[in-house]
Amino acid sequence: MPVSENYDGNKLFSKENGKRVATPMFIVIGVIACMDVMFALDSIPAIFAVTREPYLVLAANVFALLGLRSLYFVLQNMMDKFVYLKPALSFIMVFIGVKMCLIGTPYEVPTWLSLSVLLLTMTVAVIASIQKQKSLKQSPDLG
Repeated sequence: MPVSENYDGNKLFSKENGKRVATPMFIVIGVIACMDVMFALDSIPAIFAVTREPYLVLAANVFALLGLRSLYFVLQNMMDKFVYLKPALSFIMVFIGVKMCLIGTPYEVPTWLSLSVLLLTMTVAVIASIQKQKSLKQSPDLG
């Protein structure tokens, strides 16, 4: 399909010289959709690290495809607000990686412990960030 060199507002298709052509917006939407699918497929091993239930893996991927992009922007805004969220997410990723490596060994981490570590890590990060923001607001400006 021929692609126009110019955007036509938010339209995916337009007419040029009497022919129907795709706009660059069509390409952009297609690439974003492909990235959503790739990111959802990439998360399958992480989901299997938490549970072996195929229905939960499928549901998690469906929800990831439906709301991943909007959740990314929420997370980005939260990272600006909660300063300890990035280190907490880094710790969680390392923890999940270690948990995945331990699957099938005598040291396998049970699901309840994984979820507890995730919940505790996020709770501590959010509370510590709130406390830091309060202390920054209360300290006098030295500038």
